[in-house]
Amino acid sequence: MTGMGRLKAAPTYGGFGRGRLQAILRHGFHKHGFRRHGLRGARLQAIRRHGFRTHGLRGGRLQAALLALIVISTTSLSALRVETLRSVAALPPHIVGQFEEPASFVQAATGIYYVFDRRGHRVYTIGPDMAGVRKAVDIGQERGRILLPVGFDVAADGSFAVADVPGRQRVQLFDVGGSLRGGFFLPGQPTALVSIGNVTLNGLASIRLAGDRLLMSHPESGSLFTVYSLTGYPWRSFGRLRETGFEQDRDVHNAMNAGVPLVDPHGGYYFVFLAGRPAFQKYDAAGRLLFERHIEGVELDTFVAALPTRWPTRRIDNRELPLVTPTIRTAAVDAHGQLWISLTVPFTYVYDASGDKIRTIQFMAAGPVAPTSLSFSPSGRLLVTPGCFEFDPGGSADRRDGAGPALRTP
Repeated sequence: MTGMGRLKAAPTYGGFGRGRLQAILRHGFHKHGFRRHGLRGARLQAIRRHGFRTHGLRGGRLQAALLALIVISTTSLSALRVETLRSVAALPPHIVGQFEEPASFVQAATGIYYVFDRRGHRVYTIGPDMAGVRKAVDIGQERGRILLPVGFDVAADGSFAVADVPGRQRVQLFDVGGSLRGGFFLPGQPTALVSIGNVTLNGLASIRLAGDRLLMSHPESGSLFTVYSLTGYPWRSFGRLRETGFEQDRDVHNAMNAGVPLVDPHGGYYFVFLAGRPAFQKYDAAGRLLFERHIEGVELDTFVAALPTRWPTRRIDNRELPLVTPTIRTAAVDAHGQLWISLTVPFTYVYDASGDKIRTIQFMAAGPVAPTSLSFSPSGRLLVTPGCFEFDPGGSADRRDGAGPALRTP
């Protein structure tokens, strides 16, 4: 099946009428599909693993279930609905205008907002009412200041971490107000992996706070995840590097395995690959791989088909390194364990905890917004840079059938 035109060939398919099929395609299976035919939760998973006949699905019910699985597997499903989410709030222009490059916009449980200004080499805090701005960390190479920062993350209590490169790879930890709590240097020189615009990122850029641990992507170590203590001790590594076809070129191979490590609030981890064939993996709390999903959709088809096999190089620290451009801009996990992935093309895909794509989104503020960072506030609002906008991820949205680059204007 490639479109709704095929549905006109017969009035029903295994008990699914034309209208119901259209509803399934537009609104999803949980409302119109599997549940009515008795396929729920663990039973559906068992059917996927062991087949239909083992679980008593024959005749008409088998046809209905097969049809549902066929429809859910079609690429047209992912293209049928594109939602345009519109911003519901934003930092005032006179505050945003003080930032050179807001690379991260986060709200802690205290209500305080944090803005990481990468190009300005600073971290700012803004009150819950968005009325005043304060410089929490200033530029400088000495302890307690930052120079050439690349990574940033905020804990729920408002403490935060900044990774910078003042000649060496450094991680510093700050309290809610920006006072230095500790830090450490990482051995070796930074290795450029992925280039986004004019910014060349290495593993430090992927830093994530995970309780009393820090997560980073260091594929050059041989694993996807590297977990550090807050004092810089490498606690453990896990996640096998994926096959890329560039194993003979170590720099490209590592770049294709660079990514965003994320904590699932319900337990476990996600890893979203930044470059190459778009994909993500989910791991349990012990570091065991649960599944891998390829990131697919008509919005990506042209981009993926044009992925290069050779990249320009740049001399960095007396080495010629490939400038590998990303497929993914950023990613985040919401309170429900759903994974939000912002693509290089101006779309964001949302996946549920089982790895199934459930939404395709475009963001609109004064104009279209292509997120460079995503985070979720304590109230569930989605915070986005550039622009420091807030969106209601479950609120009202424009919806249109079919995919395309056009965005509706307000």
